[in-house]
Amino acid sequence: GAKWGIKLTLIIGLLLQLVSYSLLFAWDDSWDKRTAILYVTMTQMFAGIAKDLTKLGGKTVTKLVTPEEQNTRLFKLVSLITGWKNSLKGVGYFAGSALLNVSYEAALSSMMVIVALALPWAILGLDKNLGTAKKQGSTATSWRQVFAFDNKNLNFLSAARLFLFASRDFWFEVPLPFYLRSPGCQGLGNPCNIDADCVRGAVCQAIDVIAGGGLGNDNAQSTVQTVCQNLQVGGGCGGLGLNRTLVGAFLGGYIILYGQVQSWTPQLVTGPLNQTPPNKLTEILWGVVNCLPTLVMSVVMAFSPVFRTSTVDGSDGHDLTSMTAWFITIIVTFAIIFAINSSIHSS
Repeated sequence: GAKWGIKLTLIIGLLLQLVSYSLLFAWDDSWDKRTAILYVTMTQMFAGIAKDLTKLGGKTVTKLVTPEEQNTRLFKLVSLITGWKNSLKGVGYFAGSALLNVSYEAALSSMMVIVALALPWAILGLDKNLGTAKKQGSTATSWRQVFAFDNKNLNFLSAARLFLFASRDFWFEVPLPFYLRSPGCQGLGNPCNIDADCVRGAVCQAIDVIAGGGLGNDNAQSTVQTVCQNLQVGGGCGGLGLNRTLVGAFLGGYIILYGQVQSWTPQLVTGPLNQTPPNKLTEILWGVVNCLPTLVMSVVMAFSPVFRTSTVDGSDGHDLTSMTAWFITIIVTFAIIFAINSSIHSS
């Protein structure tokens, strides 16, 4: 960005986002699990690079127009922009999950159109020199300079950010959606006539049943039966069994809340606590607090009868109402604390 300007990095970011969406059109349901994971990971890599290149522009321009002595104002502006960016991301999360009810292709196409609409503004509306370094020697001229590790403070901060975002992504990005979608375990494989005969989150589907000694036996016969099955192959069971739109609303709501808290962290949290602008002690304090919600949730899920025994619905084996209440409480609490941490790190 300092060498070629914010305009170029923004355009590359938007184009890479379109590339990542385009790659998802090639998804094939017949892929084995390893191939699917590798392909999605590669696509997420392009999307992640695109997001950071795009985000670079907003934060850099904010710092360029803020005087150096006004660190508190800069902290507030960066928190506001980053927070609203995350809230819009939550809206996109919800819209994408809702559009999946129309079709997979419609969801991808809609997102691509929204991204493409921003391209003319970036190409025609920005000065190519915006964000470029004014002083000679202030930009890296080689990859060795880009990946220099001689700044101890920067190294520690980068490591802290790695663990901060891992504390969310390890459970939020993939395990949580699968858990929210997965049906109760009891009743899977039982005969059924319609979906309503199955536990929440399971579907009534036809399967081939081999009788008479197996396929290698001349007397083997194949019959079709309808049984309750997990719609998400390999997704496990014992979760809340929510439909796709509800899961999207659940996760989108988290991201919107997280973004709004991040926007107002300087005014509502760090400001009243005299932690604006934040220092290393502020980061350590909130980093420790960030561990508490997931620690509490892991203990509850491991030992609470709400997640282990049948207390309400004999066909499900879980108290779904209490499970849902616990998840909402923990996720809202984590969203607030994580947003404060993210705001502090973004400064």
